[in-house]
Amino acid sequence: MTSSNPPIPSRVEPEWSQVSSIPITGCKSDLVPTSLAPACLRVYPAYARLGIPGAVNECLVRREVYRRLLQAARALPDGLSLVVMDGWRPWRVQQYLFETLYQSLKSHDPQLEETQLLARTREFVSLPSRDPHAPSPHLTGGAVDVTLCDADGLMLEMGTQFDEATPISHTDYFECHPPTSDSQTLEARDNRRLLYRVMIEAGFTNLPSEWWHFDFGDQLWAWYRGESQALYGPAEMDSIESLWKRSLG
Repeated sequence: MTSSNPPIPSRVEPEWSQVSSIPITGCKSDLVPTSLAPACLRVYPAYARLGIPGAVNECLVRREVYRRLLQAARALPDGLSLVVMDGWRPWRVQQYLFETLYQSLKSHDPQLEETQLLARTREFVSLPSRDPHAPSPHLTGGAVDVTLCDADGLMLEMGTQFDEATPISHTDYFECHPPTSDSQTLEARDNRRLLYRVMIEAGFTNLPSEWWHFDFGDQLWAWYRGESQALYGPAEMDSIESLWKRSLG
């Protein structure tokens, strides 16, 4: 991988009280599956594969998010694909992730105070919220977790695994701690730069604490872009019951 992609700029962590106060227009865009995408976009529903309760074996996103993921994927060099690991996330899964990380941090460092525990947990998992005015980003279908893979389907080196709750997962880590002679670290830096570039050029914003997390249309996206309104509120996966109710009027 070449290092022709520009360095990743440092961004401040979100001010969640400001994020949650951004009005939501309530765009009615539906959720669509990513598994039907062309070969440039691969799908690996990570939480379903891990057996997390409530996780669905599909990566669902808003229709416009899907189009922009394809735009990012098609901007990659030949032989590389964009891998979607998570999109729309049920509230139950969000709650499980938050509570699991919270308890893990508490067990690892019993001296942490409640405010510190919450801050450390929110660094990597947002608060579970179904509030129509302040939903968790993944509940909107506008947040996605992505990485890159080669033509053989092998994930590229990114410096950490997906969902690794360490400072090295911060998107700009290798910009703030420049690699010297470690070829693996140089590769991870360049891969992060490439992923960041194609996603930003497709209209997404990035959560600075997670190299894999990008947003379009939700409140977090609006906050980082300085938009006055967000597009997407909470979404729900369609069921046969809701389909019948709509069709019967």
